[in-house]
Amino acid sequence: MSINRVIISGNLTRDPELRSTQSGMAVLSFGVAVNDRCKNQQTGEWEDRPNFVDCTMFGNRANSVAQYLSKGTKVSIEGKLRWEQWERDGQKHSKLKVIVDELEFMSSRQSGASAPQGHYHTAQPMSHYPAAPQAAYGAQPPLPAYGQPQAYGAPANTAAAVPAIDASSSVYDDDIPF
Repeated sequence: MSINRVIISGNLTRDPELRSTQSGMAVLSFGVAVNDRCKNQQTGEWEDRPNFVDCTMFGNRANSVAQYLSKGTKVSIEGKLRWEQWERDGQKHSKLKVIVDELEFMSSRQSGASAPQGHYHTAQPMSHYPAAPQAAYGAQPPLPAYGQPQAYGAPANTAAAVPAIDASSSVYDDDIPF
């Protein structure tokens, strides 16, 4: 048995390229930069080392997502690795790339830019996704009624009031009992 799943989060390294196959299927290609932290043995300092990952998305969702992606956009991607080989000018080349199954918009470097809420994946038809942008990058979609938090001990089928968390309050290590 083998497992071929990859999850990455990073920024687009270039504007995406949208093209079509001869059969008319949309193909969206883009690159994502993912940092890796490692300690420099000479200086003892931690350094970020970038990894550049080529990604490809297929089908109707490639058309829909292309309009919201641009260089610098932060995304989270889940997909599978695919090995490609080709020959050019007598030289053999190869690379690993990610075939995107799910894409979630994390943020944008462009203030005021809009993107659809949530994420895009192959398990749902495109009608499942919003037709037009509804919130800024990074905004969280509302939870459905069945996903609302329940008070401790409340029956699962009863909506219980849960106190709101004050986002301005902060938690310090001294407040944690362990």
